Amino acid sequence: MNSAVSAEVVMRKALNILKSELSREEYLTYLEAITPRIGDATKELKDVTKALDLKTVIEDARKFQATS
Repeated sequence: MNSAVSAEVVMRKALNILKSELSREEYLTYLEAITPRIGDATKELKDVTKALDLKTVIEDARKFQATS
């Protein structure tokens, strides 16, 4: 391996590959596993978003877009 390749470049390339190959939940689980955090970010995200339906998400996104 070329020693001139930085760790950051390799990490970005690896994350892009994982992002394209994993589902959103799998990708979040991976990031959670390699990132020091307190709590379970994936579980918290599921809990916060479980009551949302697609219509609500779209409406909220439009509201956010209109205020930006």
